[in-house]
Amino acid sequence: MTSCKRAARLAVIATVLGSSGSLPLAQIAPDAHPPGADKSRRTRALELGARALQTHAPVGTLNIYLNGFHPMKDDPGHQVEAHHFCHQVNEDFAQCVLFDSAERTANLTGIEYIISEKLFLRLPEGERRYWHPHNGEILSGQLIAPGIPRAAEKALMRDKVNSYGKTWHVWHTGAFGVPGDALPLGEPRLAWSFNRDGEIVPGLLLQRDQRLRLQSTERRRERADLQQIARPQEGVDALLGAFPRETGPIPGVVDARAVAPSGQPAPAAASAPQ
Repeated sequence: MTSCKRAARLAVIATVLGSSGSLPLAQIAPDAHPPGADKSRRTRALELGARALQTHAPVGTLNIYLNGFHPMKDDPGHQVEAHHFCHQVNEDFAQCVLFDSAERTANLTGIEYIISEKLFLRLPEGERRYWHPHNGEILSGQLIAPGIPRAAEKALMRDKVNSYGKTWHVWHTGAFGVPGDALPLGEPRLAWSFNRDGEIVPGLLLQRDQRLRLQSTERRRERADLQQIARPQEGVDALLGAFPRETGPIPGVVDARAVAPSGQPAPAAASAPQ
């Protein structure tokens, strides 16, 4: 597919998102409420002036909304729902700001950079351990683009097959019954992706699906044909054996380091988080 066609596709998606003003979706209110005094009249006046006179160009380019889930690589039991607001800089690179909801009151919790397989393969070996694979998120139906037509969503997911993400979470604001911190505390945490069935806490996915009135299993069936273009990826087995529940393979999701010379998947040994 040509760059022009892909640009046109993303323009359609951006138009759908931008024309609605806000997404007609029920959201979870963030648990974390930063301490501090109410805004003064002076602050509110400055905000009004800035809104009228200053540019918001970088923020205005965040026109693609993705909803998915992240486990922390050093603590896979710590799992969160992440609302990604992204800008596709070019065909091989996107940058996203992460929030704990899609509401105006959402807290900024992290960032994610998304690169194509082509760019990933240019990375030094030591750098690759920071980048998680995306095929599991896509083929499982966990990663969605709320508010746009299903055909447009699938086209967007097709473009992200075989891509990788580098994600840092800087604020734990609460997730699935786990209380959050009132302020961003501690060091940034590297997030990972779910690459096997059973890794994500079942209730976390069910809660999201019920809230948005969708079924991830339907998305999974609709994307089954994308297995044909999915290639083995590095990092698929990075958290293998790190979850307390029984897990199983997602069709089409294979670790590149577990592929035998014949091209067939080789038996994977359990490994601890890196």
